[in-house]
Amino acid sequence: MAGVEHKQVGGDEAGMRLDRWFKVHYPGLGFGALQKLLRSGQVRVDGGRVKSDSRVQPGQTVRIPPIDVDEKKSGKPLSGKELSHSTDHELLSRMVLYEDKKVIVLNKPHGLPVQGGSGVYRNIDKMLEAWTSPRGEKPRLCHRLDRDTSGVLVVARTRGAAQALTAAFRERDTQKIYWALVKGVPRPAEGKVSSWLVKEQTLDGDRMRTAKHGEAGADHAISYFKVIEQAGQNLAWLEMQPYTGRTHQLRVHAVHIGHPIIGDPKYFEAEQGWTFPGGVQNKLHLHARHIDVPHPDGGRLRITAPLPPHMVQTWNLLGFDEASGGDFEE
Repeated sequence: MAGVEHKQVGGDEAGMRLDRWFKVHYPGLGFGALQKLLRSGQVRVDGGRVKSDSRVQPGQTVRIPPIDVDEKKSGKPLSGKELSHSTDHELLSRMVLYEDKKVIVLNKPHGLPVQGGSGVYRNIDKMLEAWTSPRGEKPRLCHRLDRDTSGVLVVARTRGAAQALTAAFRERDTQKIYWALVKGVPRPAEGKVSSWLVKEQTLDGDRMRTAKHGEAGADHAISYFKVIEQAGQNLAWLEMQPYTGRTHQLRVHAVHIGHPIIGDPKYFEAEQGWTFPGGVQNKLHLHARHIDVPHPDGGRLRITAPLPPHMVQTWNLLGFDEASGGDFEE
């Protein structure tokens, strides 16, 4: 149990409710326990008493009394400075959302590749060498996320666990839920997208496009989407679920329904006169929010990842409440 801390509110946390701020920084602290600390005045902002629905602003200081929770497993999103100045072991440790003897679940930051490639100097697959066991066994990736997609990434500690988890992904015995911010508002508000996708080489690297059934190299792809909230008619927060696992599938399917994902460097194209929303960073707004996967030792593993800093900033600017996205059973 630590002593009293004084933590400063970050620049990407403007307008966040205090109870949500605590959930991000201290996920082990229950709502009831936080309420008791607030009522007794043990939690203060800039020295003053506050309520759970008070909004915090960058630069404010939050007083945190001694609380018996583990901050290490929060999977708190990392800043660019932390990504570039931390050792592989430190960086991986700060990404951990869950771990046991068989499985590790990480909250992958935006912009960090999962595997190596041209011009890639740091990637998670290479970084996992820092966690090689005394027996020489390096943790293994079980699935992939795009470089600019953040969120839940499952890693196996052992060969047997890797085989079981990889099979679960291959046989679609998993549920993956993504959150995205898209241009415009889809109508109807929920639906299924089914198309054929093919990979083609471009000067900007590999790119996927919709194709016709029977076209050489084309694979069938199915996704589901649902509008959670919208900001006027300009932007919408979608829950997206890929049934298949094709490269860039959700990004291409968002374009296919006429609502590309904001900040997508490969697929976002806007008509003349459309301007990027003020205060919203030009980064891919696609986050692997939740995963439900069978554990190698039996039962199910259900893990949810906090939003990355640029999406937290956007959600605050647009007045979106994360609770609207529903609570996932852990």
